Amino acid sequence: MTPASGVHLVADDLTCARGKRVIVSGVDLDVPAGSRLALVGPNGAGKSTLLRVLAGLDAPVSGSVTVDGADVHRMRSRQRARLIAVQGQEEAPSAELTLAEAVALGRTPHRTPWALGEEGEKDIVQQALQAVGLAGRGEQSCTRLSGGERHRVVLARTLAQRTPLLMLDEPTNHLDAAWRLRLMDALEGLRSTVVAAIHDLDLALRYFDSVAVVDDGRIVAYGPPLHVFTAELLDEVFGVHGDIV
Repeated sequence: MTPASGVHLVADDLTCARGKRVIVSGVDLDVPAGSRLALVGPNGAGKSTLLRVLAGLDAPVSGSVTVDGADVHRMRSRQRARLIAVQGQEEAPSAELTLAEAVALGRTPHRTPWALGEEGEKDIVQQALQAVGLAGRGEQSCTRLSGGERHRVVLARTLAQRTPLLMLDEPTNHLDAAWRLRLMDALEGLRSTVVAAIHDLDLALRYFDSVAVVDDGRIVAYGPPLHVFTAELLDEVFGVHGDIV
């Protein structure tokens, strides 16, 4: 696939809530263009809530999120969708659609009425399906997919959106070990900036330029994985005894 060039993401003193309950506060992040940031932390720490605010889907209680200096929460939805592609944790394609139709939804922000049948659009969809190992199955109904295959269709839709910023919530959910690695290899080959909430610390260490550890309502550590994943932090936050080597 031909990836979009990445953008610079900055979160400044961000406070995020779910309803009236503050989940994460005092968040400062600086993600250089084309780099990959992993949000890690225990279940319920607020990674998904933070990701939705970073993506502009939910408004912050206070603070700001900018992409190349532009406030994402002041953008129109179509403008934001051309800039940021979002994959939710438990998303699934509509059973009424074929694989190609489900993936083509990623092209919606870029389309003009006369572009619906353009060959270029079809090529992008086919390339996205190929990237997730579903080439040649575009006309198959989504009703016949396994859980892992449905998840890969959602990821293909996200890739087909061709945005300079990807926001992924547990992108390796429902995938077997081989496909986790294949997906991460595909993301590593993109020029887009990537922010992903992820539970697998080994993947965070291997594939991400930086990690932000979310715990107890705040970012408790932020930086390169090898610097962040100390024995003390692994024990205190994750209950893991030992070092990552």
